[in-house]
Amino acid sequence: MSSFPEELTDRFRRFKHRHFVPNADQYEELATYGQDPKVMVISCCDSRVDPETIFTAMPGELFVVRNVANLVPPYETGGRYHGVSTAIEFAVMNLRVKHLIIMGHSGCGGIKAALDQSAAIQTEAMFISRWMSMLDDARLRVLSSHQMAPAAEKLKMLELEGIKTSIKNLRTFPFVKQVEDKGRLSLHGAYFDIASGTLSVLNHSKGEFIPL
Repeated sequence: MSSFPEELTDRFRRFKHRHFVPNADQYEELATYGQDPKVMVISCCDSRVDPETIFTAMPGELFVVRNVANLVPPYETGGRYHGVSTAIEFAVMNLRVKHLIIMGHSGCGGIKAALDQSAAIQTEAMFISRWMSMLDDARLRVLSSHQMAPAAEKLKMLELEGIKTSIKNLRTFPFVKQVEDKGRLSLHGAYFDIASGTLSVLNHSKGEFIPL
């Protein structure tokens, strides 16, 4: 049996000494009374894009779900396992979050696999192609409207379209649509550029991402 990574052991000890101990009362309160986050973030698994770091969040402030390409599937009750849908249901119905943010990022490998569908096939992927098929329509729109654009531009366009698709899919969930219509939940799109550290947010009325 392999041992636990030594570097993570060291990092945990630093966390315990530098972060946990000085905030022990806050952790005790969270343990006793539970969490009460006002914001849910659905972001990518990519190790370069961590919502808690980007938003300098303290424990209990963000309810975070991470998956490949920060996707939300359309509402459906078939099948057996619905990890993302379960988290959305819990955040909206139980935690009653006020804001739900879809946060994409530059250089997303999942989006690249969706754009160049042979990329996933070359890895003999069993799951990536099916997961990324949620963006088939968006992919066709990008390829049709940006035929002569460089590959990097097409990738960014699909990354942005992926965020919009997830927001659209969120509204297929009856309980999400209901609380949004009542003004109790706001849906947001955000895009983080890794190289520049820029965060752009979706202006719904214009359909454009505006840097903060």
